[in-house]
Amino acid sequence: MTVENKIRAFAGSFILASLALAQFHDPRWLFFTAFVGLNLLQSSFTGFCPLEMILRRLAPKSA
Repeated sequence: MTVENKIRAFAGSFILASLALAQFHDPRWLFFTAFVGLNLLQSSFTGFCPLEMILRRLAPKSA
């Protein structure tokens, strides 16, 4: 799985989880959904994604 696919899976999982939490727990979880969406939007324009940096550092070094 590529880093880009991991980012998409991570973002999608967080959006779905926060939507479920907003529905069943507290509507303020929608702010987290908005944060994830805004981060995806800004990364599409700037190319800067904090999660990408973290995943690249955690990836095992290939020999």
